[in-house]
Amino acid sequence: MIPTPYLLFLGDAPDALAAKVAQGIKDWRPDNAVGQFRLPACGTTVGIDDLTLQEAWDAGARTLVIGVANRGGIISQAWKDVLIKALQMGYDLASGLHNLLRDEDDLVSAARVAGRTLHDVRVPSTAYPIANGLKRTGKRCLAVGTDCSVGKMYTGLAMDAEMAKRGMKSTFRPTGQTGILITGGGVPLDAVVADFMAGAIEYLTPDNDEDHWDHIEGQGSLFHASYSGVTMALIHGGQPDALVLAHEPTRTHMRGLPTYDLPSLEALRELSLQVARVVNPDVQVIGISVNTQHLSEGDANAYLKEVEDRMGLPAVDPFRHGAGRLVDALAAL
Repeated sequence: MIPTPYLLFLGDAPDALAAKVAQGIKDWRPDNAVGQFRLPACGTTVGIDDLTLQEAWDAGARTLVIGVANRGGIISQAWKDVLIKALQMGYDLASGLHNLLRDEDDLVSAARVAGRTLHDVRVPSTAYPIANGLKRTGKRCLAVGTDCSVGKMYTGLAMDAEMAKRGMKSTFRPTGQTGILITGGGVPLDAVVADFMAGAIEYLTPDNDEDHWDHIEGQGSLFHASYSGVTMALIHGGQPDALVLAHEPTRTHMRGLPTYDLPSLEALRELSLQVARVVNPDVQVIGISVNTQHLSEGDANAYLKEVEDRMGLPAVDPFRHGAGRLVDALAAL
């Protein structure tokens, strides 16, 4: 287990999307977030106190979590002084980057001398099977997005929390670094060998009670030229009974792909259903999750109404306004 609470390391993250790991922990496990540590070049914040390593240690922090999700998942040389000093002070380090802590000789050496642990959460700990496509008991919901980082994880967490509040049977199933750091377990799907990705999701969402819902953390987008493969594995391995369309309306292009426009919600619905019906002919799209963080309250409400009228589905921002109407739609299936 990774010692808690955490000091969230934002490093030199240029914007909020680059610090989404730290933001997710702060939003969903605030008791585990003592403070944030930012380098001078950092261009964002998660809205908690800036603390030095010593101040955070005195406040109880025991793990420095790299809260950055940069393109390529690289541990920057600019971070090393802070990471090594943290180890020397007694912190563990935790990271979900593709560039593993255990592959950095200077960090390994510092951890060994200090008697501390390097936690790479993006390393599969299980030998997953190849998917067999067999129907499982229980029910499953998956958020699919028009792009990466549009709120798919927040949708699943919000729906799970709402169902728990109502006394309904529900489990959030993490598939990425942030979800794993929030909950303490899951499958780091984009680090699983491709042939075993769908099988990993079958493993993550086993047979369950007929009235139990698994909320599978969504990843990537079927329309994203870089990350569509992980989305396909989630759909075919998850065999979802319900899909939620996730969208961020202020994007001008696909994340990291400036020459690619975002698809329409109509196109997302059509393609997602076509792919999902391969493994579950009865799958339904039950609602739309819109990330309105960059819109005013008035603009957000107007946009949600326009989308709902156009699509004929409940459209909500589950983090800003609650996931009640999405859960109502699940309960009606």
